[in-house]
Amino acid sequence: MKTAFISHPDTMLHVMDGQHPESPARISSIKNALLHATFKNKLQFFDAPLATKQQLIKAHLPAYVDEIFTKSPKVGMIKLDADTAMGPHSLEATLRASGAAILAADLVMQHKVKHAFCCIRPPGHHAGPGNSAGFCIFNHVAVAAMHLLTQYAIKRIAIIDFDVHHGDGTEAIFKNNPSVMLCSTFQHPFYPHKGADSRTDRMINVPLAAKSDSQSFRKAVTNEFTPALDRFKPEVLLISAGFDAHSQDPLANLALEVDDFAWMTQYIVDQSSKHSEGRIISCLEGGYHLQYLAECAHAHIKILTESE
Repeated sequence: MKTAFISHPDTMLHVMDGQHPESPARISSIKNALLHATFKNKLQFFDAPLATKQQLIKAHLPAYVDEIFTKSPKVGMIKLDADTAMGPHSLEATLRASGAAILAADLVMQHKVKHAFCCIRPPGHHAGPGNSAGFCIFNHVAVAAMHLLTQYAIKRIAIIDFDVHHGDGTEAIFKNNPSVMLCSTFQHPFYPHKGADSRTDRMINVPLAAKSDSQSFRKAVTNEFTPALDRFKPEVLLISAGFDAHSQDPLANLALEVDDFAWMTQYIVDQSSKHSEGRIISCLEGGYHLQYLAECAHAHIKILTESE
């Protein structure tokens, strides 16, 4: 069975300003890296649909969803928060991103693909129930998780977030939902300055000091995530796949390399084989050094295509 690669040209239309690191070039860099990939024949390409309001309000407050639709500008740019802005095409981009995650869930659950990677932007994991934050408008993994819980006979989902920033929006959405576990590694102290003191039995927050390297990262994942996943026994694994923990990323200070993201992906594949019948849905989050974003995503997708 193939791995789904889900994206849409609309994701390229969201622009916050000419020099912003969360740029359309992030999508281009990943797609270009796959042009001559040896595993390209193991991918099945899909265009992302638009998520509906009804799908979004399973994870977000209805008033917030309405606010975003209402605020969407026809011209110019509006600021949603200190770090997040919307232009004329931002709504379509973020709806395609959430729609990609929903389609990925459907394809995996209906056994049409083995795994799925959503090549999407803007990212999502800082968006909370009723707020944008950190370049994020809607929380795509949260929308997909709620779709799985409401449309399929799924009772337990684990979200694994290896972005350099804590997935505080995801935590806020699911901290009181017994059906969802979040396993998050992140640099601390660092934006969004949350997560280090809010660990619970289902919010497995693992802060990493600046300059933490491969050994520290792999040890933390193995020691902290594995017993939690063994206890929770998730039926589906969702990934917030941020590649900004790479040593060369301009927005962060961890010291991971491409091999670490390949290792992490294989770790998740192994956990999915143990617990969730191999079901994996991965959504792009951060990663702002274009060359290493592309290399890390290439390594991530390659591992997903290799597992049977």
